[in-house]
Amino acid sequence: MERLMIRGLFLLCVSLFPFAVKTPKYKEMLIVFFSKGVLSILLDTFVVNTGRVKYPIRPMPKIFSTNILYDLLFFPLLSIFWVRQTYHDKLPYILLKSMTWSVPMSILQWFMEKKTDLFEWKKWSILHTFASVNFTLFTIRALVGLVKIFNRNSSSEAPITLE
Repeated sequence: MERLMIRGLFLLCVSLFPFAVKTPKYKEMLIVFFSKGVLSILLDTFVVNTGRVKYPIRPMPKIFSTNILYDLLFFPLLSIFWVRQTYHDKLPYILLKSMTWSVPMSILQWFMEKKTDLFEWKKWSILHTFASVNFTLFTIRALVGLVKIFNRNSSSEAPITLE
């Protein structure tokens, strides 16, 4: 059952990826995707290596101790949709909208930890999941804010002309 869930998640992510990055700001969305992947794999590697979480069933178990499907595809893809949802929002709305992502994800992970063998929480809880999801979402959203500021500043400069 768990392997079927992993395959289904993979197919879902692959089919949604073109829709996620299909936007005039596709370069920013690719930055979000790859940055979130790096951040997720770093945090998950730390969590797994310190014995807080274990992934008994995962893709390529002889190579990776983390669930790379979640870290490098699923979570970065969700982050693209979240950034697109909050792209023009100010901080209060970003905080509010983060709850629409972090609360359901935390509850779903808690439920899946109880009902499946996809992962086991050793020194972990639903509050840890909630905090880590919010931390990564806000980190990536802050990166997008910096990219927007950089793009705004670089486009306002006068073009260099050769005389």
